[in-house]
Amino acid sequence: MATEKLFTVAGTATNPDGTVKARFANDLVARIKILNKAGCANVNLVELPRPMTKLEALQHLQTLGITEGDAGYVVANKIAEKSRDSRKSEVSVTLKTGSKAKSTAGVKTKDMA
Repeated sequence: MATEKLFTVAGTATNPDGTVKARFANDLVARIKILNKAGCANVNLVELPRPMTKLEALQHLQTLGITEGDAGYVVANKIAEKSRDSRKSEVSVTLKTGSKAKSTAGVKTKDMA
C-alpha cells in the first residue's frame, strides 16, 4: 500500500483567470515566489503545525476560518473530493434483478505454483 505524501504548507490562491485553487507545498517562500511569478493573486498560504496529508491540511484550513467566499467553497469541495477518494478502496457490488449469474463451476484454472 502506498503512503500519502505529506505537506507542511497549505492554502488557497487565485489564478490569473480568476479561478481559486487549493495549494500545497513543503517550502512556503518558494511556493509564494512561484505563485507570484505565475500571476496569482490573493495568495493565502499557512504553515501547518505538523506534516499533513491533503485531507488533513484542508480540514486544518477550515479550523483556521478559511470558510468564507470562494476560498471557503474551494476548501469544502476539495475536502469532499478527498473524502470520496479515500473511500474508493471500498467495493460495492450490485446484482440487477432478472439478470442471470454465470456459473464458474467446472472451470479449470492453471496452477501457478
